[in-house]
Amino acid sequence: MKDLRKLAKGQPCQVRLFGVCNHNDETTVLAHVRISGVSGMGMKSPDLIAAWACSNCHDAVDRRGYMKLDRDEVRLAHLEGMARTINELYNLEVL
Repeated sequence: MKDLRKLAKGQPCQVRLFGVCNHNDETTVLAHVRISGVSGMGMKSPDLIAAWACSNCHDAVDRRGYMKLDRDEVRLAHLEGMARTINELYNLEVL
């Protein structure tokens, strides 16, 4: 499989948090979803369990700011972004 972290660079943000997203494709990285049993202390989720996220959305999902945002809304946006990212990877014939 291609390097999904490298592939994220230059892609549109799929998390799209309203009022947070900077819509700057040059800041997009692969933002891993944390799920009990899959990730944990010092253990990152597999690259497929992630979303393309701009730097602002990535900060929000990792709770490095935007602390006033509802945690559940941010988590839902991240999971929806993961689904959109997987769809884009399928459309690019990476998956």
